Amino acid sequence: MTPTPPPPQQTPNSTPRVLIVGNYCHDVLIQNGTVVAETLGGAASFISNVLDSSSVSCDLISKVGRDFKYHHDVAHPPIVAPAKETTVFEAYFDLGIGHSDRVLKRVAACDPILPSDIPDSRYDIGMAVGVGGEILPETLEKMVEICDVVAVDIQALIRVFDPVDGGAVKLVDLRESGFQHLMDRIGFLKASSDEALFMDVEEMRRLCCVVVTSGEKGCRIYDKDDETVVPPFLAKQVDPTGAGDSFLGGLVVGLVEGLDVPDAALLGNLFGSVTVEHIGQPKFDLTMLQRVKDEVQRRKKQCNLSSSHNNDHDEFHARLSPARFQDSPLQPKLLVNGHLCDDRS
Repeated sequence: MTPTPPPPQQTPNSTPRVLIVGNYCHDVLIQNGTVVAETLGGAASFISNVLDSSSVSCDLISKVGRDFKYHHDVAHPPIVAPAKETTVFEAYFDLGIGHSDRVLKRVAACDPILPSDIPDSRYDIGMAVGVGGEILPETLEKMVEICDVVAVDIQALIRVFDPVDGGAVKLVDLRESGFQHLMDRIGFLKASSDEALFMDVEEMRRLCCVVVTSGEKGCRIYDKDDETVVPPFLAKQVDPTGAGDSFLGGLVVGLVEGLDVPDAALLGNLFGSVTVEHIGQPKFDLTMLQRVKDEVQRRKKQCNLSSSHNNDHDEFHARLSPARFQDSPLQPKLLVNGHLCDDRS
């Protein structure tokens, strides 16, 4: 059985159900040698944006340098390492914004997140979502000790950074990452289709639930017993940065709401599809969020009344699609040439 967390206990003083661990970053988008945008980045920022917008309580552990630009834009204050710079990624778009082809380089790195940085509180779901090598094996071990279920983005485990090529992001096989011994203690492992090439999916599905995202093709869920294809939502891609993070955030929102894993993955696809249409973080439309919440509650009632609906996700997808497309523009804040403005692409 896929490990699905229990329903949240809605009490005013309850411990937050979700713990997010990963550093905030400065993202710099470069096209044809010119900086076209500077935005708040890091998987933790995209994921917390989804959870906060969906009213899911969470704690976030992140480290930044004293040069961090977005203190007023984040709801979860980071730990400041005054002797370090904030992690910086440069994304080079050889074919221009609107194409998925890009080269990522980590040009600065903040301190890693240590086990001592993580509170000793209990959490229902932990999310290990480092992007710049800030998650250590001992950090993930602390997370599996204090969280009932841990969801891991494989990029936190297998990314390495080439010092010769300006910090270009490379991937290593999961077996060589130093994290393999912890894989039977996590609940979910999320990977893109490219990242999935660096692990043995058949081996991993015997240890945890594996979710492989494929962009415009949706995602595929592997567990011990079966394999499920979850359809995508239409989107006009502007910048793929953060789409997988928003997907994982949406998946966890669905799990917190008590949905089964394929239904929760549909929410992930929805939030990911909104994210690719923007440079930087999207500001999710309130009407969309309410309609999605209504459909989630409707789906839960439907599944409770009849188990025959549990494996039929087409109707849920069909009802979420109108909620996905709203007339109101979804406009993130971003810096272009040093000036704060709105993305109106």
